[in-house]
Amino acid sequence: MNAPPEPRPARLTVGVVGAGRVGPALAASLQLAGHRPVAVSGVSDASVRRAAALLPDVPLVPPAQVLERAELVLLTVPDDALPGLVEGLAETGAVRPGQLLVHTSGRYGTKVLDPARRAGALPLALHPAMTFTGTAVDVQRLAGCSFGVTAPDELRLAAEALVIEMGGEPEWIEEEARPLYHAALALGANHLVTLVAQSMELLRTAGVAAPDRMLGPLLGAALDNALRSGDAALTGPVARGDAGTVAAHIAELRKHAPGTVAGYLAMARTTADRALAHGLLKPELAEDLLGVLAEGDQG
Repeated sequence: MNAPPEPRPARLTVGVVGAGRVGPALAASLQLAGHRPVAVSGVSDASVRRAAALLPDVPLVPPAQVLERAELVLLTVPDDALPGLVEGLAETGAVRPGQLLVHTSGRYGTKVLDPARRAGALPLALHPAMTFTGTAVDVQRLAGCSFGVTAPDELRLAAEALVIEMGGEPEWIEEEARPLYHAALALGANHLVTLVAQSMELLRTAGVAAPDRMLGPLLGAALDNALRSGDAALTGPVARGDAGTVAAHIAELRKHAPGTVAGYLAMARTTADRALAHGLLKPELAEDLLGVLAEGDQG
């Protein structure tokens, strides 16, 4: 006899409050898993276009009506807007007992949902550790994506099931650790974009016709090495203690792109500290290097 099929989680009606880059993609992913998007709210023209592209035929309605129609509601609004939204929905009686209320903020755990929990909602914090484009490619990128998950003990299985259904991997984050967790992601991902964009601008200034093609293999290898080896992957003039090269860098940046100097100096100091601590930078070379960086501050 064939074994009975594995039980599947209940199919849910899904609503999205805030049709930014994240919400429609997550709802589309849940739809692929068998859930049914029934309502979405959005104000800007871009939000309306995203909802139409990723959730065709799903009606655009005010937030209160999203909660009225959906058993699972994704609150995908900016971090600073989330507390006020939750309080407003709870105060107006829009929250229904037994309703799954999910926010996707990295900064907050489930305490921000306390007003809705007091109204009977079931609170979950599911933060996908990924940058979103607001297009269908995001749904594909969710495969294997880690989610920072915070949930009451009785809802841990439900949270895990939803993340897995979206193709993700749940990573449990304690409530008090959420701000640190989010700062770590921002430090790596957001600042990386700034560094890469600055690097491409400087290469164009230096006459490189295709800076993206030049940087792709280099940055890909650097990222892979860093993920595998941490500080042992440090290379370059700062880690080697080449004070003269670093001085030349600072002079050129000050001449061609003065807005990049402060960031270069800050990252060079941090790199030097880490290289010194891990025995990659010789102490006798570090003194000259740090002197050059101090002079760069005054330049």
